[in-house]
Amino acid sequence: MTLLFADIAPVEYAVAVDRFLAEAELGAASRRVYRISLAGWAWPLVGLQPPAGRGRRGASPPVVPLALLDDAAAEPRLASAVAHRLQHAQARTVHRELSALRSAVGWWQRRQWITADPTAALRPTGAPLPVLLPPLTRAQLTDLWAAPAGLREQAFWHLLADSGAAAETVLALTADAIDIAGGRTRPAGRIRWGQQTGELLGWLLAGRHHGPVFLTDRRAPAGTSPADVCPLTGRGRLSYRRAAEIFTEHTRSLDPAGRGWLLHQLRRAGAGGQIPESAAISNGV
Repeated sequence: MTLLFADIAPVEYAVAVDRFLAEAELGAASRRVYRISLAGWAWPLVGLQPPAGRGRRGASPPVVPLALLDDAAAEPRLASAVAHRLQHAQARTVHRELSALRSAVGWWQRRQWITADPTAALRPTGAPLPVLLPPLTRAQLTDLWAAPAGLREQAFWHLLADSGAAAETVLALTADAIDIAGGRTRPAGRIRWGQQTGELLGWLLAGRHHGPVFLTDRRAPAGTSPADVCPLTGRGRLSYRRAAEIFTEHTRSLDPAGRGWLLHQLRRAGAGGQIPESAAISNGV
């Protein structure tokens, strides 16, 4: 039997990071954040502390064998690194960085490149993970679909509920990845949706074949990455934070508690789930 290159476990942690990011459906900005976060964990895996301050981003991480993640010393080294990081960064930032590592570790485990999960028991001291609220019920979804929201919001919410994909994964989609007729993303069909969602996406794209699927209401500021700008309208990619704010604002009147719902409740109402995103931890959804 021929062994495909993609099935061969890389020797180095950095190569495994590259392979993970190459497969992850992330926008350019999110991909950069993930790469910086994952590179930062290379130092503690070999018992070192990463450079402090701004020098951390430009520093070259040490060469780390991927097999070190299966070593019994990996978990205590990472736990020590989390404690040290909390002394120099906000808890939300540490949660985001740890979430990126968890995402990569899970992806590597599914490919049997590693067997252990050295992040399983890690939680930043004094900064508990947000409590996940229950998924929306069928009745709540019915109320949501009847809400006076715009086409962009309805298409986004339907896609989350249909697919079970993480909000940041969906926001990272580009128009050329949307196969309306097939009800899935190209090329691998990782995200799938139903007929009503397909109709909403078709109306939303309205002939757009390039650029982000979900756009902001205004033109993108100067210096925005071309990958995050619609070439036809000049508008930028809708950010996770703004999408979360809009959802909570629109659902406050539907929530008996008056707080509004969170995007993760839509994802958990869906049928599956994709690579968890850093924002799921850093923003509590």
